[in-house]
Amino acid sequence: MTLGAGGCANVASGKCGETPVKTLLAIVGWCLLLSLCWPLAILALVLWPFVWLLSLPFRMLAITFDAVFALLRALLFLPSRLLGYRGNSMGRAS
Repeated sequence: MTLGAGGCANVASGKCGETPVKTLLAIVGWCLLLSLCWPLAILALVLWPFVWLLSLPFRMLAITFDAVFALLRALLFLPSRLLGYRGNSMGRAS
């Protein structure tokens, strides 16, 4: 198992503590909405799965565009990689 940034396993760099914080903020926001206007909070709770289902095609489209741009980047940088350029991410010593 490899460790990412900050010692988190299987997590992309910069994303170590992001999901728990978002979840905590969503729960606190919903509790605040529940205390201010409980019918709106219940409506939000009921409608959230439908909003999630509607967002799935857009997520798939974003994943597709990300893959296409990664392929284009790999094709554009292929000549430089064939010539031996490795970039700064490999930690080459000067």
